[in-house]
Amino acid sequence: MADEEQAVQRPAQTYQTPDWETPTTNKRRSFFGRFAPASATHNHNTTSEEGYAKENTSNDSDRVYSAAPAAGATATTAAATPKTHTSLHARFDALLPPNKTYAGLSRKRFLLFVALPLAILLLLVLPLALGLGLSKRSGGKEDLPLPTNQEVHTGDLTYYDVGLGACGQTHGDSDMIVSVSHYIWDEVQSGGNPNNNPLCGKKIRVRRDGEGSVDVTVVDRCTGCEPTDLDLSPAVFERLADKDEGRVTGTWSWLD
Repeated sequence: MADEEQAVQRPAQTYQTPDWETPTTNKRRSFFGRFAPASATHNHNTTSEEGYAKENTSNDSDRVYSAAPAAGATATTAAATPKTHTSLHARFDALLPPNKTYAGLSRKRFLLFVALPLAILLLLVLPLALGLGLSKRSGGKEDLPLPTNQEVHTGDLTYYDVGLGACGQTHGDSDMIVSVSHYIWDEVQSGGNPNNNPLCGKKIRVRRDGEGSVDVTVVDRCTGCEPTDLDLSPAVFERLADKDEGRVTGTWSWLD
């Protein structure tokens, strides 16, 4: 009996790992996923992917739409430039028609040989004239022979028909008087009444080499005199030169 039991073969034992020892993938589920069914989670993921795809498609459409106006604006600008160029060319043709002649020359030759040299000359002369005008205006007052200028001045001496002067006084040919340049007179004039000019009554000593000197009083304004010229009464002129000479060179200075 024991021999029969030994003759019966026992099945091999199989070792099964417990559930708590079985290695599993650590899947972290969201808080909502713990309560929602798996199918719902799958549908949610599918819906999210579809929404994301739609959003990407919408963004792509927006980019295409936003790029379209920019392209249109560029095309508009590009189209406007030739139009402006054409407009300027049309205005130039209206001003100087190409089919006409100018001073016997075609328009091209006229612009090349006449208009262009004149423009260059103007560009060269205008700054020079402007500079000379500014320098004359800034330094003219210091150069005028005003009473504050105690230097000896050289100029032309002439004589005139004496009468009512700018100072409001009437004199004769025998008076020792003088008329000064309008440049000096106008420089110190204030107001509209020439009788109140500060030069009225000022004394000047006039000299001429070899002929002595004469002291004269300012009573008038000479419109044809340069800044250093003097217009004398006939009596004063005859003491410095022969009346027939009409115009001589002399020197003079302010006395007060």
